[in-house]
Amino acid sequence: MRRRQVLGLLGAASLVSAAVPATANSGYDVQPWGPKQAAPVGDLVDLEGQHWSLPALRGRVVLLNFWAGWCEPCRAEMPALQTLAARESERMVVLAINLKESFDAIARFVQSTGLVLPVVRDVQGDIAKAWGIRIYPSTVLIDTEGLVRGVVRGALDWAGPEGDRLWQPLLPPQRARKR
Repeated sequence: MRRRQVLGLLGAASLVSAAVPATANSGYDVQPWGPKQAAPVGDLVDLEGQHWSLPALRGRVVLLNFWAGWCEPCRAEMPALQTLAARESERMVVLAINLKESFDAIARFVQSTGLVLPVVRDVQGDIAKAWGIRIYPSTVLIDTEGLVRGVVRGALDWAGPEGDRLWQPLLPPQRARKR
């Protein structure tokens, strides 16, 4: 891993935009998504055969979590993502996008952990490449209007206050709530 990537994982979170506040934490950072930077468009298919597209998810916050079974921080943050997705199912969708692992390896992970999040296989790494993902885990933050607001690089407790500070500002102001 390059020094810059390591420092990025260890450094403080940066301000993405007015929609995502800065947060200090040693385990992740937030990278802005440029206003002129287009979001990759494509149909994602999960392990159950369900199709997912960002335009169809408008009106809900979307977290695209890029992970791999060999990545300990990825595995460690998965229960918090699942808790968040269950708690906020009316307002949010979390898609877990697995990097280059076999269907059998993913199925074993899903079964051993009881994971119920939709899992998309990125067989060749094309989805991660299109989103510019190079650090695992990374989570793309998409607001209810379908606008990408940033990319969180590194693991955090998505079901706790740190996670709330990152995803709640993606809701329309009248729908945001405090825990």
